[in-house]
Amino acid sequence: MAAKLKKGDKVVVLTGKDKGRQGEITTVLPARGKAIVDGVNVAIRHTKQSQTSQGGRVPQAMPIDLSNLALVDSAGKPTRVGFRFEEGKKVRFAKTTGDTI
Repeated sequence: MAAKLKKGDKVVVLTGKDKGRQGEITTVLPARGKAIVDGVNVAIRHTKQSQTSQGGRVPQAMPIDLSNLALVDSAGKPTRVGFRFEEGKKVRFAKTTGDTI
């Protein structure tokens, strides 16, 4: 199945503690059905000090389920993603506006 959300897409969170927050996808984990969004679902991780890095409390973005994310269209609203063929190529488009992504 083709990926509806990809790295670099601007998305909005639909449910959970970060509902309504927007960010850019930095990593997609298709096997787990999750994505890491910059600045969303941040947890504090405690790291040990090493010769190369300072230890302490480090904020880290954790994976969020793909079903809880929606792509942001050109109007700034959440939209679903569809597929269609244009000039022999399969492209993604926003269902609300019909614009190609």
